[in-house]
Amino acid sequence: MVAALVINKAVAVYIGPAGLALIGQFQNFTQLVMTAAQGAINGGVTKYTAEYGKDDLRIPALFSTASKISLVSSVVVGTGIILFSKIASLEFLKTEEYSYIFVIFGFTIILFVVNGLLLSILNGLKEIKTWVIINIIQSIYSLIFTALLIVFLGLDGALIALVTNQSVIFLIVLWMLRKHKIIKLENFKGAFDKPEAKNLAGFSVMALTSAATIPVSHMIVRNYLGENLSWDQAGYWQAMWYISTMYLMVVTTTLSIYYLPRLSEITDKSELRKELWQGYKIIMPIVIAMSVTIFFLKDFIIWLLFTKEFEPMRELFLWQLVGDVVKLAAWLIAYLMLAKAMTKTFVSTEIVFSVSFVLLSIGLVDHFGLVGMSYAFAVNYSLYLVVMIWVTQSHWRNA
Repeated sequence: MVAALVINKAVAVYIGPAGLALIGQFQNFTQLVMTAAQGAINGGVTKYTAEYGKDDLRIPALFSTASKISLVSSVVVGTGIILFSKIASLEFLKTEEYSYIFVIFGFTIILFVVNGLLLSILNGLKEIKTWVIINIIQSIYSLIFTALLIVFLGLDGALIALVTNQSVIFLIVLWMLRKHKIIKLENFKGAFDKPEAKNLAGFSVMALTSAATIPVSHMIVRNYLGENLSWDQAGYWQAMWYISTMYLMVVTTTLSIYYLPRLSEITDKSELRKELWQGYKIIMPIVIAMSVTIFFLKDFIIWLLFTKEFEPMRELFLWQLVGDVVKLAAWLIAYLMLAKAMTKTFVSTEIVFSVSFVLLSIGLVDHFGLVGMSYAFAVNYSLYLVVMIWVTQSHWRNA
């Protein structure tokens, strides 16, 4: 989190609000294609690795099947990025001059994908210490490498860093796992297993839905802000979104590292309810305390993380932070859909609430200006929370 905030400060100082908005566009693009390049199976790999346990005979079949899906998907997606690099650059970065960034990304995406697969397996095995060490190394490297490129190359440097960071980290991950008893080459060389592929397919649908809805909805909204207000104002919203993402990372990392594998392995309904309630008792007070603190320190935060250019974003804080609290309350329940592979429900809610976010954002921005973005965010997640409560109650009745 600290590394990301320092990088964000460098972006704010050397590139400015409009540049920050374009980086947000590019990051949403990378989220979309990375999920597709992974075959959208990493969540499933974590779930079934946790569910099977390290000694289960199905583990080699799971790993070998997942690796084959990931490798084929990454080659196909990487080739597509290279072939359509000029179109992608014009569409997402508003000029063809950054097409070389997309070409680099097309060649390096396979390293991102394999790195992500290995980390998903570590997550499922609950080897948290190793997972944390790798991510600390990745953050330190990213901080130094990205900051230097931004200082010397500006926006070009930031984009180059985004598409090359994990290529180096992948080599470090391989070295750290070289003597691992389960993550070893022979467990990835088996035949393609159709039953395991079918299990992963449900997660693939859910992950692709998230990848095709959340980033796309953000790109649509950011583009609308840029063209109807200004790209600087789009940058203010992007800055606010970064703040939310960064402080909530403390909680969302816990959800993905502990909460998802834990819910996946629980089969008893009463124990599942207990775990959900435990999550609320521990996580929600933390989220509320962080949100309140950030609200009262908003002027200091803008000074610390950005520049004076970003002061207009202060009007976004109140309802964005309210939305963050409601969002986490909803996510604690929503993780049940992932853990129990409730594919149809997950897909339908992701699509509906991504569309509603876009419509609410456009409508409220037209009426209230930029602050309408934070209104839309809070209203959308309030509706989402109501639906998640209803979904959970239906699941208990039918389980």
